[in-house]
Amino acid sequence: MSKDTISDLITSIRNADMAKKETVRIPSTNITENIVKILLREGFIENVRKHQENKKNFLVLTLRYRRARKRIYRTRTILKRISRPSLRIYSKYQRIPKILGGIGIVILSTSRGIMTDREARLERIGGEILCYIW
Repeated sequence: MSKDTISDLITSIRNADMAKKETVRIPSTNITENIVKILLREGFIENVRKHQENKKNFLVLTLRYRRARKRIYRTRTILKRISRPSLRIYSKYQRIPKILGGIGIVILSTSRGIMTDREARLERIGGEILCYIW
């Protein structure tokens, strides 16, 4: 585990998705909890629950499935880290990018907390671009 908890979160979800795992367990911090709430609200994950083990808190994420006629298949969730500790990327609210014409979301860290690109445009505030999800 590195000190970049956002990259650890994104990498854990991406690896579990590629390995077709049903659940992912990640360490719980304020930033990861806020990002997971956004992912849950936007429909990229199915369920979240808190788990405590040896006085350490974890979040257990249930990844999203879709049901086809005869089989269950996973929707491909693509997560991309943009701003990182060695290179921070900031944007004004007018210049926040739209991912796939608005289908994907951009997660930003603003002065009013962590929010999506749509919420930041409505409140007319910019911030640090944390990641893209589509």
